[in-house]
Amino acid sequence: MNIFLHISPVTASILVMLCPLLAFLIQALLGKKSISGNIALVAILASTLISLFGVFLPIWNETTVLQKWAWFTIGQHTLHVGILVNNLTALMQLVVCIIALPVHIYSRAYMKGDSGIHRYWMYLSLFCFAMLGLTVSLNLLQLYIFWELVGFASYLLIGFWFTKETAAQANKKAFLINRIGDIGFLIGIALVYANCGTLDLSTLFGETSVLSSIDKNTSWVTFAGLAFFLGAMAKSAQFPLHIWLPDAMEGPTAVSSLIHAATMVAAGVFLLCTVFPLFNETVLLVITIIGTLTALSAALFALGQYDIKKVLAFSTISQLGFMMVGVGIGAWNAAMFHLTTHAFFKCLLFLSAGAVIHEMAHLKAKAQLAIDPQDLRHMGGLRHFMPKTFVCMVIASLSLAGFPLTSGYLSKDSIVITAYEWANHLGAAYMLIPILLIIVSLLTAFYIGRLIFKTFFGSFKYRSLTAAGISFHEAPKAMLIPMFFLAAGSLFPFFGISLTDYHSAWIMHTLETDSSYPTLAQAHLFIPALLTGGAILVWLIGWNWYVKQKYPLSENNVLVYFAHKQGYINEFNERVFVNGVIKLSRILYTFDRYVVDGLTKFFSWFVRQLSVVVYWFDKHIVDGLVNLAANATYYIGHLVRHVQNGQLQTYLGFALTIVVLGILYLIIK
Repeated sequence: MNIFLHISPVTASILVMLCPLLAFLIQALLGKKSISGNIALVAILASTLISLFGVFLPIWNETTVLQKWAWFTIGQHTLHVGILVNNLTALMQLVVCIIALPVHIYSRAYMKGDSGIHRYWMYLSLFCFAMLGLTVSLNLLQLYIFWELVGFASYLLIGFWFTKETAAQANKKAFLINRIGDIGFLIGIALVYANCGTLDLSTLFGETSVLSSIDKNTSWVTFAGLAFFLGAMAKSAQFPLHIWLPDAMEGPTAVSSLIHAATMVAAGVFLLCTVFPLFNETVLLVITIIGTLTALSAALFALGQYDIKKVLAFSTISQLGFMMVGVGIGAWNAAMFHLTTHAFFKCLLFLSAGAVIHEMAHLKAKAQLAIDPQDLRHMGGLRHFMPKTFVCMVIASLSLAGFPLTSGYLSKDSIVITAYEWANHLGAAYMLIPILLIIVSLLTAFYIGRLIFKTFFGSFKYRSLTAAGISFHEAPKAMLIPMFFLAAGSLFPFFGISLTDYHSAWIMHTLETDSSYPTLAQAHLFIPALLTGGAILVWLIGWNWYVKQKYPLSENNVLVYFAHKQGYINEFNERVFVNGVIKLSRILYTFDRYVVDGLTKFFSWFVRQLSVVVYWFDKHIVDGLVNLAANATYYIGHLVRHVQNGQLQTYLGFALTIVVLGILYLIIK
């Protein structure tokens, strides 16, 4: 293990985390003076260099290093906080840094002149700190803390333009949906701790794994696995908890490229890969089914979107579904491989889309047009104005579609082929999974081709304005340079020298998993051929529809409108959950006001009336009897005291009177 600048990988990982944190604190202190982004850029550049040379290269395919410190003690158990650096965490940390760096460079030009730019750099540094801390956390509770901090930072960034009502609603929606998943994550942590007595990842899943002695078919293992998956479902936008991600495009495009294409949404996949040994067959099958459903539904919804960023948002959801399937079929190394390649080409797609939106917004402002600069229907023929952006976006699109010579070709095929081998081993019913993944792959090629054709081909609707002197030009170099870097990362040489064998990729070679099903050589031939041939075919159809203007359907077509409305899932949630909760709250309010409060008021009135009766009875009966006895005693005593006056004649008269009365009594008797 090499030592970078005489520091250990653990110390280097801490430095990687602390650089963005320090940048956040400095920018927070500077306030509105921090507008250049230099502090944030230097911090993420330092993190990237340290992560590459101080963590990744010394650790990759070499060893696992950890350092722990006592945190607090509960009973006989001491919980530790620390750093865990292994192949998985080192890769994820490096991916976050490598994707965040070009986004920071791009943002300097894209966000220039924004009135809230000082907040932007501050939030971006906070997000990077949280995400980097998540990747190397030693235990599940520590990971959960950073997980929540990532959610908070994304809330700030999604609602960055908080004066827009749509942005304010979008960040609240993202925050609330992710809370659903976070409850699942927390339940999973509680179940693991209650049954294993530890949360340390090295103890739970290391060489001397605690879980190795536990029966995975017990109910708590299933519930814990499903709870962790619920957390990943929300964070990684899996059906039906995916609804926050398309709305999250209200944030700046540079934010979308970082948070919602490469890092935050990938955190769910990273979590599942981290706790993978916990999952039993039931949980893995659920993950596979949900992942497939997510990939298919998102691809269908992408076909009907006109907002260029929403097309890419649903593309992200669909690709995350692929990654989930990779985890579900036991090939979590293929999931991490696709996560890494997806980070490059999806980030590039968003940055390219941002460059187009940037110029369309300038055109809108200069010509005073009442258009949405993100609407594909207002674009077309932009390759003549933005040829470099066009090339970058085509490379990213080819990689997304899984075309040969791209990184996406290797990583997507690794999941589809492995899914076919998995299904072939288990039986015919399971074959539906790879069949659907093949269909999704073809739909992916179609919708990304549709985006390219509608954006860069055909005729530009506002060419007359450019001819009249209103400029429409290529993106500035500060935006193009990071795009060129990401384009290079979207090609196959970055991940391996083989054009066809994904097993030879350095990620797959190191993150090796044990497979319970045999390799099928024929699948490695006909599936890539089918996907490539199918992609070319759907592109020809798309060319005929969108470039030659032979589109057979109208915007009001039922299927098109269904896809555009995202399957009416938002409307369903609005009617059932939002309106349902509002109606339920009104019913409960009415019940509380007229039944609970009514009964309370009745009982209070009854008690008051009863107290009046009791008061009268106490005063006139109880007190009356007491007073009667007292008064009778008083009056008798008053009468008797006249006898006791000290005069002899009175005593004799009283005695005589008694004698006379006695004689009369005897006579009468």
